[in-house]
Amino acid sequence: MSGNRRKALLVSTAVACGALLMTACQDTDAAAGAGAGQGSASTPAAAGAAAPSGSPAAGASKGSGTAGKGTKGGTGSGADSGNGEKKPVGQVCGANDISWSTKSETQAGGYILITAKAKAGITCVLPAALPTVAFGSDGTQAAPAEQAAGKQITLTGTTAAYAGVNPKTTKANGGKEFNSIIVAVGDNDPNPESLSVGTITVDKPVVTNWHTSAKDAVPAG
Repeated sequence: MSGNRRKALLVSTAVACGALLMTACQDTDAAAGAGAGQGSASTPAAAGAAAPSGSPAAGASKGSGTAGKGTKGGTGSGADSGNGEKKPVGQVCGANDISWSTKSETQAGGYILITAKAKAGITCVLPAALPTVAFGSDGTQAAPAEQAAGKQITLTGTTAAYAGVNPKTTKANGGKEFNSIIVAVGDNDPNPESLSVGTITVDKPVVTNWHTSAKDAVPAG
């Protein structure tokens, strides 16, 4: 083989080897890059799987298990005071919680003044509702003497509440005669009280709301 042909063959061989080397390097780099990508993609999953059972990632959301607002220690009853605690709700008066008295008055054509005080050791609330005043066993009951609703009154100690009953609002003669009235705190009071009032004539009776002043408990004539 001549010198020129030998040089040409060596040059061709060197070029071919160089091309093969470049291809091998590219393949090696691509494989390495793919391996690196797979490793980085699997890292979060592996980290999540390896999270300890007591860690926040494995447990319930932060803040779970705390007591609800408006309760103390997660329990309790009453009205929410707005600062995370409960305020006791006052006991509603029943007729048997009250010391009753009546008095005949001549003002406004004559009426019966009812006075209510809590019995010793009792604190209770008269609701903002009309007293229930009935006569006899035939279901005759006093209607409202006022248009506006009353206010609730807390009875304790010497605090008193007053209501006025006009037993006869009609002008004509006639009516039913009674010598007692039946009082209760609302229609559902299980323990109504019978109060002596002397002899009265009843025809379309009316009763006022509860008031803290006896002067405000005068019913319309």
